[in-house]
Amino acid sequence: MADAQANIGVVGLAVMGSNLARNLASRKGNTVAVFNRSRSRTDELVSSHPEAGFIPSFSYEEFAASLATPRTAIIMVQAGKGTDAVIDELLRVFEPGDIIMDGGNANFQDTIARESRIRETGVHFVGTGISGGEEGALNGPSIMPGGSAESYTTLGPILESIAARADDGSPCVTHVGTDGAGHFVKMVHNGIEYADMQLIAEAYDLIRRGTGKTPAQIADIFTTWNQGELSSYLIEITAEVLKQVDAKTGKPLVDVILDAAGAKGTGAWTVQNALDLGVPVTGIAEATFARSLSSASEQRAASLGLDGPTPKRVSDVDGFIEDVRKALFASKIIAYSQGFDEIVAGADKYDWDIDKGEIAKIWRAGCIIRAQFLNTITDEYEADPDLPALLLAPYFRAHLESAQDAWRRVVVAATQNGIPAPAFSSSLAYYDGLRSERLPAALVQGQRDFFGAHTYKRVDREGTFHTTWSGKREEVDQTPSWH
Repeated sequence: MADAQANIGVVGLAVMGSNLARNLASRKGNTVAVFNRSRSRTDELVSSHPEAGFIPSFSYEEFAASLATPRTAIIMVQAGKGTDAVIDELLRVFEPGDIIMDGGNANFQDTIARESRIRETGVHFVGTGISGGEEGALNGPSIMPGGSAESYTTLGPILESIAARADDGSPCVTHVGTDGAGHFVKMVHNGIEYADMQLIAEAYDLIRRGTGKTPAQIADIFTTWNQGELSSYLIEITAEVLKQVDAKTGKPLVDVILDAAGAKGTGAWTVQNALDLGVPVTGIAEATFARSLSSASEQRAASLGLDGPTPKRVSDVDGFIEDVRKALFASKIIAYSQGFDEIVAGADKYDWDIDKGEIAKIWRAGCIIRAQFLNTITDEYEADPDLPALLLAPYFRAHLESAQDAWRRVVVAATQNGIPAPAFSSSLAYYDGLRSERLPAALVQGQRDFFGAHTYKRVDREGTFHTTWSGKREEVDQTPSWH
């Protein structure tokens, strides 16, 4: 049986797990135990990377024996039943004080339930969001651990050793909060990612249809944008995708890729939980629905004959492209602001102490939404931790106000030319909704009172009221007596 010499172990050696194990092994101070249900993957990893000094195990008992106490294991297996099966096996061989970290893409509600169950055994369970894909797992991801503060004392230095580094050298990892907080924040990260990708796609579509520029020419535009305030990983890779030529047809690769976007569910989770929390995340929702629409092949095929406007090329090409750039940045601000609103609401509901500035910090490198302006988000939250909304921070408010005319021109042009821009449009509508002194919700509440006696509040005095719509239409004060 193996000696207890590893300070960290990895269970599940598919691409993400093996890359994370290699990352851990490459960092000074880490000795890594590895285990996979299928022995062949363990053998392959160990033989392919002798420099890593992995300690292979071929049973859970052997895996546990190879770990120094407190034993610390990272699970990198498929979310759901597979995760529960591994947890049960580890609980069989682990002891109170040991740590199990789930680095998979778990639903945060499952993480809350697992943490509550496992806590009774004395073992710490840490649900952890990891962003950056296969490359990030190997070279440095953004890491969002939940769990107890006690477990982070042991786990923190290990995670800091493998996390991506921001420009200032700080590791992109922080203790997010208890139980499901880590996976919740990762969920919102992925929702923002959906919005960011959709907004970029809409910007591309508007420029292509509005100006007639080729994908390669638009790639050059995105490369230029990546030098300024829009600088981000997603803008960078967009330029690379648009430059790529298909070897078989000679056409731009983007033109031979089927226009049906896939999804793994985290965008939908973000929207579903936002609905439960009463937080409008319209940009994320429209991005999620846009993917669904793109995959609705039967409805799209049947709708091709529907009438629409005759598209017109823009006369001022450079001016239009600059308008799209401003509209993209403004809509991006809205997406992040809505995402942080959901984080705040989730923290309130589940009693998590989440530092918004720290979350922005750990998203600055390693993760998919890494972007230059996350530095500014960090600065704005540090200057005012109680911002009612990120978009009201001085920097972002100034950009929204200066971009709004361009933003409106872009949405109008999209509408007039029949170009769908749901994320741009909904983001602008959200902005206008927030800044409106009065909304038509008053009429909605009046309707609700008419058909369901749901009551209403008044602007001129305190209390709860109902109009007897089916009777004399007199107003009745229904304020509770204890009010």
